[in-house]
Amino acid sequence: MKKLHLVIEIILLAAVAALYFIVLSNNKGSKAAAPETGDSTAVCQRMPVAYINVDTLLLQYDYSQELNEQLMRKRENSQANYNQKARQLQQEAAEFQRKLENNAFLSEQRARSEQERLLKKEQELQELDQRLSTELATEMQRMNERLHDSIYSFLKVYNKEAGYQLIFSNSNNDNIMVGSPVYDITADVVEGLNRRYNAKAAKRK
Repeated sequence: MKKLHLVIEIILLAAVAALYFIVLSNNKGSKAAAPETGDSTAVCQRMPVAYINVDTLLLQYDYSQELNEQLMRKRENSQANYNQKARQLQQEAAEFQRKLENNAFLSEQRARSEQERLLKKEQELQELDQRLSTELATEMQRMNERLHDSIYSFLKVYNKEAGYQLIFSNSNNDNIMVGSPVYDITADVVEGLNRRYNAKAAKRK
């Protein structure tokens, strides 16, 4: 009976020792694995990628603001030109209606001639509206291309030193649903773009 009790005690001690060894081994493994999820600099070194918030960039890039202002002025001028001609046509149409109601035209042919003139003027106004819209769309596309070229040419130079393998564009979380701030280089790029743009603007003056 005593021998059986001694055997059981030995087995229990061996089990405790084995359990203690397993716990220690796991703790050591956890400590060794910690650098894998810790330092953000290490993460950046393993993943040489970055992203740019395009909405923020366009709002803060001085050249983008200048192009947008130019487009707004062009749109306002076009709208003012169209509105002026539309008001003039409206007044002439009202005058034609007043004369027609008061039998002021000397002949039916004279009234018909005036009506045809107004219809032709209305068609010209519609054509003007379409032409102005097309010109604005073309100008917007041209400005977008100039803005894209400006940003792209800067990034090629910027990335020679930064050394990213990929730079994503992100607009309203369309491309990157969740992204760590350590990969967001928007502020750095905007600063560089504005520095280059303002230096060129100073030379032009």
